[in-house]
Amino acid sequence: MRRPLYLILLIGALTCSAAEAPPAVLTHPIFNELFTCSEHWVGNLKGAGDNLGSDCFIEDFVEENGRLWARAHSGDGMKNEQWFGWHKEVLSPCTCKVEKIHVNPVDNVPGILGKPPASMIALVRDDGVHFVLAHVTDIRVKVDDKVQGGQVIALVGNNGMSRHPHIHIGAWQGEQPLQIRFDLAAMGELLKDKYQ
Repeated sequence: MRRPLYLILLIGALTCSAAEAPPAVLTHPIFNELFTCSEHWVGNLKGAGDNLGSDCFIEDFVEENGRLWARAHSGDGMKNEQWFGWHKEVLSPCTCKVEKIHVNPVDNVPGILGKPPASMIALVRDDGVHFVLAHVTDIRVKVDDKVQGGQVIALVGNNGMSRHPHIHIGAWQGEQPLQIRFDLAAMGELLKDKYQ
């Protein structure tokens, strides 16, 4: 019996995709605001915290011609202060320990790539899962602090290899990069009174 090509492709996709998917890690949302993320694929950037990491930025609704649009900034976005995420709170993605901190005091001009390394906070959970949050500013924790998931640990900055205010989050365990998956139930609790 000859099977249709679409059925063969579907069976192949179902049997391959689950076996080849890299492991994911569930994290607390890193903002208590509406946000979106773009993702880094393996090999896009170098470093354990970059592969499968996400660049996340806060959005708000802007009215244009009687319509509401989700946008990352007001106006032309040429100033950091026009970006809705600029200096907003960054939340810990985990209940974990602060492992390392680096500060880059230079604020980039939006649209112009800065010089590395970015300001960052490295965290580690008891099970050995590591997290990095980069492009932060006004860091509120210190090395060896124990933090809770959802605790404010810094503010959103624009430093290092960044073109606009956002937070890069990456996770790994051993040599294995992990895909970031935000806890949408926790996000619902954070946002339930803000967006109807």
